[in-house]
Amino acid sequence: MMGSLKMLGILIVSIVLLHLSTTQTNDVEGRARQFFRSGHTNNWAVLVCTSRFWFNYRHVANTLSVYRSVKRLGIPDSHIVLMLADDMACNHRNPKPATVFSHKNMELNVYGDDVEVDYRGYEVTVENFLRVLTGRLPPSTPRSKRLLSDDHSNILIYLTGHGGNGFLKFQDSEEISNVELADAFEQMWQKRRYHELLFIIDTCQGASMYERFYSPNIMALASSQVGEDSLSHQPDLAIGVHLMDRYTFYLLEFLEDIHPSSQANMNDLFKVCPKSQCVSTPGHRTDLFQRDPGSVLITDFFGSVRKVEITMVTIHLTATASPLSEEKETRVFAEEAPTQMLSYVDQLPVAEIIHQKPKQKDWHPPDGFILGLWTLILLVFFKTYGIKHLKHIF
Repeated sequence: MMGSLKMLGILIVSIVLLHLSTTQTNDVEGRARQFFRSGHTNNWAVLVCTSRFWFNYRHVANTLSVYRSVKRLGIPDSHIVLMLADDMACNHRNPKPATVFSHKNMELNVYGDDVEVDYRGYEVTVENFLRVLTGRLPPSTPRSKRLLSDDHSNILIYLTGHGGNGFLKFQDSEEISNVELADAFEQMWQKRRYHELLFIIDTCQGASMYERFYSPNIMALASSQVGEDSLSHQPDLAIGVHLMDRYTFYLLEFLEDIHPSSQANMNDLFKVCPKSQCVSTPGHRTDLFQRDPGSVLITDFFGSVRKVEITMVTIHLTATASPLSEEKETRVFAEEAPTQMLSYVDQLPVAEIIHQKPKQKDWHPPDGFILGLWTLILLVFFKTYGIKHLKHIF
């Protein structure tokens, strides 16, 4: 009897272990399927602030907040195109130079120490933005100002500024329409410049900017519906302006809780900043996107996870090298030995510049010197001869 119970116990334990092993295997396979489900191999981000002037401080802070988040989640600067229409960090009204804060308690400096701005000031134009998207840039354009994406790239495009029904203003001097933006995305799709694209815009009537999209694999989010304003947030009395817009403020709060291995998906992102917090009504569009938003991880666009492919095929990277004889090896190293000592050229001779004597400048009379001299001559003349002799001069 005891032997039967022992055998039964062993059988039950074996079944439980087999079930756990099967469950764990299925879980691993499920994670592997999730890992390769998106089909992309690299991530890019195009972050654009379209507003100038100090009172638009919040738009720069919006863009830098998203920039900080995508860098923290793994997208390198080489895969980020950052466009800032104004430099608030160096503005003379900024009480704390080289900083841009997103919260009135001054805890989070979104400017940081390693910001790489690719387009700044008057370089931020509709033409340059469209050229970056479509790849129609002059040959002399450096790699840091190019969007070098391909058909396996997931691209995040974030825009913020002042807009209206069907347009977004660039620096109060020009605007881009929703039709132009939709056509640019179609060119990107035709030229195989993206795999999936996430479009986010924080502006008044932002939903009007994605109404004309017609290209596949695009998911779009906006901070406000047509006819609504996108409101600012966090007023700061010390600098006299608002620090951020409401939608991006709560988006930043959401992204602060995301880490590279997070399982949060796009449905969670859609819930960011409800109307009770934003006052406006955020919107989103997913009909052009082929995957279910619930299966799309936040890190598919805001992070950079390197994909790997498993293969059973043996790949020979290099051919087997034959060993060198001792005599031949000695001869090779002897030929490669340098005949003279090499040294680096001093690219900037600071010592010579510091001790260099200043160049003698040509002397010029100070402003008003000639006029003062003529005034003195006339006073001496009047004092000596009087005004009756003035006719002999003219």
